[in-house]
Formats: sequence, C-alpha cells, structure tokens
Amino acid sequence: MIVEKSETLPVRVSEDVVRVRQLVRVHAVKAGFSLVDQTKIVTAASEIARNTIDYGGGGEARIESVTLGIRKGVRLTFSDKGPGIEDIERALRDGYTTGGGLGLGLSGAKRLSNEFDIQSAPGQGTTVSLARWK
Repeated sequence: MIVEKSETLPVRVSEDVVRVRQLVRVHAVKAGFSLVDQTKIVTAASEIARNTIDYGGGGEARIESVTLGIRKGVRLTFSDKGPGIEDIERALRDGYTTGGGLGLGLSGAKRLSNEFDIQSAPGQGTTVSLARWK
C-alpha cells in the first residue's frame, strides 16, 4: 500500500470533529469517491472522532490518501490515551453504550467502512483504524 498523502489533526474539542469531517471529505473527493461513499467515510470519521473526545479524553486523527494497486482509498486512524475499552466485542454490539447515547457509534462506523480495526486495553488508550476503498 502506498500512502499518497497523510495529515494529522488534534481531536480534543467539538470544532476538531468538524475539521476532521471536512478533511476526510477532501481526501474522499480526491480519491474519486461517489457522494454515497463520501458520506459513509465522513460519517464513520465523525462517529469515531466524537468517541475519541467523549470516551478517550481527546487524541488525534491521521487521515491518509492511499493506493493499493489500482484502487484508491482513504484510511483513518484515531488514537487516544484514555481509559481504553475493556470488552471490544461488547463495545461493537449495537445498542451498547457507556455514555447514554444510542450505542451505534463503533458498530455504525464499522458497517460504513471496508476495513475496521480496534486496538485497546484498559488504562492504555484506544486506536481505531478504518478504511474505505473506491
């Protein structure tokens, strides 16, 4: 996989979520994504960015334009140094929440992505990586 462009943004306050959404859309447009695919990756980015703030205490987002053979894509990596996720499998279930929301953030972002991975441990923070391909 070739990383064509990589940008890192802080994700600490609500305004940062807006900036992440805007930059993800720019990368998706440059990759040639349809409007539907742009919306999917931007929505997934928004959900994970919000989780980074709400549950991880803030962190950063890396947004990459990537190429694999003839395929173009956008890869996102969100990381925080928060409390971590004790039970990832449970956290990925629709309806599971520790914050009073609908519990669709992680599971929804996973459904909107072609690739999705979570690395987390209690007390060690969380890294969520996802990608969408054209």
